[in-house]
Amino acid sequence: MRGDDRAERQAEIERAAYKLVRQRSYGGTSMLAIAKEAKASNETLYRWYGDKKGLFKTMVETNARATKDALDAAIKDEADPVTSLENIAPVLLSMLLGENAISLNRAAASDESGELGTAIAAGGRDSVAPLIEKLVQRGLDGGALTAPSARMATEWFLALLIGDQQIRRVIGTLPIPSEEDVRSRAVAAMNAFRRLCGA
Repeated sequence: MRGDDRAERQAEIERAAYKLVRQRSYGGTSMLAIAKEAKASNETLYRWYGDKKGLFKTMVETNARATKDALDAAIKDEADPVTSLENIAPVLLSMLLGENAISLNRAAASDESGELGTAIAAGGRDSVAPLIEKLVQRGLDGGALTAPSARMATEWFLALLIGDQQIRRVIGTLPIPSEEDVRSRAVAAMNAFRRLCGA
């Protein structure tokens, strides 16, 4: 199968998985059910993803890809760290408050095994936060930021940006934000981060 065809097929499989996990929860969603919904063979799913945990980890990674790509580019290009954080903040917030991330987090909350939560952590925060930390460290090294450590400043950045927004989306008390809402929150978070870190 050509690369483009496989990518399109994987997107169809992931859409089917999101649909089913919204309807049935993580525990109630099987690889066979996803294969049937996507009109794919069960063998293909196991060959491509290994198992259900592998499929959902891939879904988390796909959802976080735009944020990781922006962070990787900023690190590689040695862009100004504060400007890079400004640019990345709305991308990260949109992803975290979007329907896919919220569906995964709702499913993880009801998954007593903790399997999905582990996949979300590995493919999401555990892979994105270290990249943010690298940018912050560059800011500390260059004098654009001040903080006790890059790790602590990263925690501050994430707390200011996300706050309780994601949990409110997960429990249904906050609607999906508009692009303007996301931009406003990102600007406010960066202004507060600059004051906190002396940028």
